[in-house]
Amino acid sequence: MVKIIADSACDLKDYPGIGFETVPLTLSTEERTYVDDKSLNLHEMLDYFYSHHGKSSTACPSTQAWLDAFEGADEVYVVTITSGLSGTYNSACVARDQYIENHPEAKVCVVDSLSTGPGEVLIIEKIVELKNAGKTFEEVSSVINGYRDKLRLFFGLRSLHNLAQNGRVSKIVASAVGIMNIRILGTASKEGTIEPVAKCRGEKKLIETIVSEFKKIGFKGGKIRICHVENEVLSTAIVTKLKEEFGKIDIKSILSGGLCGFYAERGGIIIGCECS
Repeated sequence: MVKIIADSACDLKDYPGIGFETVPLTLSTEERTYVDDKSLNLHEMLDYFYSHHGKSSTACPSTQAWLDAFEGADEVYVVTITSGLSGTYNSACVARDQYIENHPEAKVCVVDSLSTGPGEVLIIEKIVELKNAGKTFEEVSSVINGYRDKLRLFFGLRSLHNLAQNGRVSKIVASAVGIMNIRILGTASKEGTIEPVAKCRGEKKLIETIVSEFKKIGFKGGKIRICHVENEVLSTAIVTKLKEEFGKIDIKSILSGGLCGFYAERGGIIIGCECS
């Protein structure tokens, strides 16, 4: 049996037609813990964290959670959030080694997306494409990291509060966002960490800057995947503008899950794209 397994930062709840599972991360304060699975009420969670002023944290899936997801498969592909921001990749690697030790005939490929959300989705879609084309485990494994390195990820955020609180960005950088309608456009570095690109006053300027960045990276019309945190209006506007600029492109948008919603915060948007 073939399984494709991702952590819940991929934002996908299911993937029809294949053996697909997500393993949830958790989001916690001293008062509550949210499990980032299908039962999560994103709206309520966002309300809670908006009003919460104490400490908060996220936790990667346990080794056992990965092992439970692997069970029954003899060929497994795992896609994780960037190791630059989470211990999820390391946890999945430990599970891979244990699973192979207990199932010597099994093959497990763990991919560090160096990304999150839409970046993970693009990698998952590529694995599905390769398997549907009849590629072997060895062929998929040899292709997928090269494909990952051709992807780019951008963030359009109204707030960096939760990222700063958890040490993912500088509190000095975070303090300038959200004031006077300022939005931050950031990108994922080659190491999978967050790098600010530009400050934009309002969403119209944010969209213009996104288009400009796509041109700078040499985007020629590859796939684009977007997740939005309760901001379908902005997501739709970005889709429309990118189609105007780049013609007929494969572009899709979905509502974020809990982990991306926590870090991108309400109104935020994350965009992943293929770049030749």
